[in-house]
Amino acid sequence: MQENDLLESIRAGFATACPHVLIGPGDDCAAVRAPGPWGGVGAVELITTDQVIGGRHVDEQAAVELIARKAVARSVSDIAAMAGTPRWCVAAGALPAGMPQERAVALCAAIARWGERFGCPVVGGDIAAVPAGSAMVLTATVGGWAHPTRGPVRRDGARVGDGVWVSGRIGASLVSGRHMTFEPRVGTAAWLAEALGARLRAMIDVSDGLGIDAARVGRASGVRVRVELDRVPMNPEVGPGRAARLAACGDGEDYELLFTAAGDAALPAADPQGVPITRIGAVEGLDDVTRAGAVIVLEGGVEIDASGLGWEHGRG
Repeated sequence: MQENDLLESIRAGFATACPHVLIGPGDDCAAVRAPGPWGGVGAVELITTDQVIGGRHVDEQAAVELIARKAVARSVSDIAAMAGTPRWCVAAGALPAGMPQERAVALCAAIARWGERFGCPVVGGDIAAVPAGSAMVLTATVGGWAHPTRGPVRRDGARVGDGVWVSGRIGASLVSGRHMTFEPRVGTAAWLAEALGARLRAMIDVSDGLGIDAARVGRASGVRVRVELDRVPMNPEVGPGRAARLAACGDGEDYELLFTAAGDAALPAADPQGVPITRIGAVEGLDDVTRAGAVIVLEGGVEIDASGLGWEHGRG
């Protein structure tokens, strides 16, 4: 099983006659139109779900507070990727039968606390026991509202001539431990939507790696996303030299925003909360859209296919 191939088959088979379903599989969130008063047009609601698997995304012996935080924050980051505001959470846990009762209770309480902290209180869920020795699996489904004027920011809106930008810094999230303590960029995304409106073209959160996620935007939009390696802001733990910087573009677990904005869009060096905002490239057109994706450009103009820089379940 390879994740991207499986997702493509799901997208290819998706069809609905439901007029309230606005966005289906293939983006950071689904979007549905909620009914308004007296049957009128209502708000657009975003819905996403994500998992934390013991031994894959977290060390099961880590503090329950950190495990719970990441379980909720991953889905909140998806809401941020579409410039939405999280509003509620439903959580489910498959917990190994050997987990001490006190730890299980503490984990559930911590998930509830982080739901409140991120603005999406836990309103329900499910608990199941799996055989002792099995991996723990936590699933957080989060719903939220799309930006009231900009609407959902999708992956497929990048246009030729757009600038390519990233929030924060990239790389070394796992070795530094930041993957357990990252802050979903909900505020940054809302600020971008307010500041740019329709000029905010496309956006994704960098969860699997800057390279592979840039390629997803390029493929969805039928363009080539060109990222200049020397312009990508790196975390201090990333080593010196081209090889280390290139590897950082595939580390994943950064949960920063990668977005494209109209070419004439000017942004400050940081958002109002002090999160760095950096232009790292541009969007190019293609004669053959089957070659859509992304490249990382090294010094001297050497280009590296970005689609291999990142994590894909089932690959390798």
